[in-house]
Amino acid sequence: MPHTADLQRLDSHYQAMPPVAAMQLSITGYDGHRLQLHAPLPVHVNDKGCAFGGSLASMMTLASWGVVSLLVERAGLAADIYVADSQVRYLAPLFADLDVAAEPAADASVEEFVQTLRTRGRARLGLVARAALPEGGVAADFTARYVAIAKA
Repeated sequence: MPHTADLQRLDSHYQAMPPVAAMQLSITGYDGHRLQLHAPLPVHVNDKGCAFGGSLASMMTLASWGVVSLLVERAGLAADIYVADSQVRYLAPLFADLDVAAEPAADASVEEFVQTLRTRGRARLGLVARAALPEGGVAADFTARYVAIAKA
């Protein structure tokens, strides 16, 4: 599978954070652009029997962070990556496992992001993520800006 070593490093990074390890998330796909994560519903269920909103937000935040991390690594750069701001919309309850996908926003230029990081040591990138409903459709969506700051 392409990107195997990159995904193993990303998964190790996720699992090294105790709150993330407790989420039991797994990487289920990456095509060089879109990263997909999965987590079992029983670990994220709320008092209504559906996915906890905070878990959906966390999964989309982590998937988007992962996309930026993989892009920076692929460019041969080292940077600390932070979420600068984000917005979540909860559209429908999710009564199934959490499956999220994140990717650069349609108007984001990955090439410009990498070049700016390379020349200025700091760059921002817009990301979008979605939590899918098993029957199709979207349970929640997420838009965010992430900043990468080159390591000295």
